[in-house]
Amino acid sequence: MALEAPGIHPAAAGVAPTTGAKRAKRLEADGDGMSEEDGGGNEGIGFLEATSIGVGGMVGGGIFAVLGLAVELAGGGTPVAFVVAGLVALFTAYSYSRLAVTFPSSGGTVTYLNQAFGTGTFTGSLNVLLWISYIVMLSLYAFAFGSYGATFFPEASRGLWTHVLISAAVVGIAGLNLLSAGVVGEIEDWIVGIKVLILLFFVAVGLGGIQGARLAPATWKPPLQLAAGGMIIFLAYEGFELIANTAGDARDAERTIPRALFASVGFVIILYVLVAAVTVGNLPVHQIVQARDYALAAAARPFLGQFGFTLIAVAAMLSTASAINATLYGSARLSYIVAKDGELPKVLEKKVWQRPVEGLLITAVATLVVANLLDLSSISTVGSAGFLLVFAAVNAANLRLSDRTGARRWIAWTGLAGCLAALAALLWETLTTSPAHLWILAGLVVLSVAIETGYRAASGRTIHIRLGGS
Repeated sequence: MALEAPGIHPAAAGVAPTTGAKRAKRLEADGDGMSEEDGGGNEGIGFLEATSIGVGGMVGGGIFAVLGLAVELAGGGTPVAFVVAGLVALFTAYSYSRLAVTFPSSGGTVTYLNQAFGTGTFTGSLNVLLWISYIVMLSLYAFAFGSYGATFFPEASRGLWTHVLISAAVVGIAGLNLLSAGVVGEIEDWIVGIKVLILLFFVAVGLGGIQGARLAPATWKPPLQLAAGGMIIFLAYEGFELIANTAGDARDAERTIPRALFASVGFVIILYVLVAAVTVGNLPVHQIVQARDYALAAAARPFLGQFGFTLIAVAAMLSTASAINATLYGSARLSYIVAKDGELPKVLEKKVWQRPVEGLLITAVATLVVANLLDLSSISTVGSAGFLLVFAAVNAANLRLSDRTGARRWIAWTGLAGCLAALAALLWETLTTSPAHLWILAGLVVLSVAIETGYRAASGRTIHIRLGGS
């Protein structure tokens, strides 16, 4: 997911094609996601640009990181698992579309929750959980970067090199963000297109080698496990909500934002289903599971040889590095916005060199710890569960504000029920297979509440809602 931070204007990480780097520079100067020069959208983001932001947000490091895990859980039904997760994303996209055009703000998710539920402990804890979830997301990308990069070293030393590369990626990219986010942002525009083209090439060449028997219903896991497989890989869809953050800059936002949200999620569902079908159809499940940390590269070898393996491995490293850059910068700004709303310590509001440096450093250090201590499965479980909780709250916010957003309540109800059912399936599967992961998730939720309640009790700081980048 090239940029995954609902508290920040997507262009701040340079994802928006053509105008990304230029907007990033203006955003650095403005700091809150909407500059006076923008004038609320004089340039205007159109449908294609908004759609590319959503696609770039979703097709980042996630698919490279979690594909092997999805196959392990869903077997030959992996394409179905991606459809299940995609439908949850699609219904949630509806809630984002209604909230975005009603409350256009670079604050995104933070703003919508505050509008619906006020600025109490509940929303404050959710906003802190959102920040922590992005740290988990960063850890997933860093883990994938290290896993694919380690394939270029002797097998006996890959474990060591995985951790070396994880640490190098996080430290190096954090350093680049400290020096100049705008410079890094300029190359993000190209990376989005390159990684989508490589995946389309993978699909186009691999379709001819699919063995239908490997995708037959007899190879699918039981329904609950299939659904849980879709939910543990839900992280691969996270990022579509970035489109909502552009509402204040979009041309004809009432039409552009909903159309871009649905088009981007629909395109990515089709892309992921095809990638999953090519992977499972060309390589036996047990071999995919054996190489689950770099499954996409392994799946390319049967029909593209060593060249294909190397191509996908390099693409994965490029894509995950891009995702680390964008998410690290975005989550640092998310901490800044939440702090501005009074829900995190005031020190995170401080800017050095026109950037929220404290948030960046804290996020980077936390990412180093999580990525080096947890395995892929636990990272994916915790991250997906965190975002499902937040997205359930967004659907509930749309339902609560339906008189103002003009939302169809049954769709909002469906989105809310879908997120909760998906979360329940994920938790049940985790309880039966890896109960220790539930303790990690519970610990993060408790930590979010503890940070929020503890900070309120200690500071007594005034909390306020910010709209329109103000």
